[in-house]
Amino acid sequence: MIRLEGVHKAFGSNRVLRGVDLEIAKGTSMVIIGGSGTGKSVLLKSVLGLVRHDSGTITLDGQDVTTAERDAFLARFGMLFQGGALFDSLPVWQNVAFRLLRGSLKRPKAEAREIAIEKLRRVGLKPDVADLYPAELSGGMQKRVGLARAIAAEPEIIFFDEPTTGLDPIMSGVINALIREIVTEMGATAMTITHDMTSVRAIADNVAMLHGGVIQWAGPVAQMDASGDPHLDQFIHGRAEGPIEAVR
Repeated sequence: MIRLEGVHKAFGSNRVLRGVDLEIAKGTSMVIIGGSGTGKSVLLKSVLGLVRHDSGTITLDGQDVTTAERDAFLARFGMLFQGGALFDSLPVWQNVAFRLLRGSLKRPKAEAREIAIEKLRRVGLKPDVADLYPAELSGGMQKRVGLARAIAAEPEIIFFDEPTTGLDPIMSGVINALIREIVTEMGATAMTITHDMTSVRAIADNVAMLHGGVIQWAGPVAQMDASGDPHLDQFIHGRAEGPIEAVR
């Protein structure tokens, strides 16, 4: 469904992506791993067209993402942002229904609110949360609201940017379980970027490691531990010694 071929992206002299090749099949959950600063977010933004890659091709269902009609293209995506990215001035239900209250997906206000409450319920939040403001919620609740917003418009593709950052281990487990359940229920194609190996094992069908600007290894999550790749082995076991140099 999503294909990257020879994708390069540099910012001045900093060559972030150096020929990325990757395929994500429809209805599967791909998790991109790699250290901080390796270009995971740049890769995600390139697929969305928020960052224009310098060379190579990125296609969605065979169509180049740089030539797609933007509104129709972006309407196919949902996104859970790393920091939640909720609007402080809007009540929870309007955050969840943000896309349903404007643009090509616009619904009547009452209908949008009903959908928002239904999605909140799906992520384990009660209807009375709908009229609260983000500042009144815990970090875990804010993350659930972000997940509800990501699925509110029934997207075909959902991107998750470090979905468990800042959460304790128990809440991280809850969010991972919700992501896995919801992606499976919706039949959505998922792309997650993370360095949390617990999340990887919980939500991935396939894993790709980005290192040195290229995909160092890619394959089913079940084959990850026996990959034989020294970079991947060092990363998943958190070893200080190995081919990946730690920044001192």
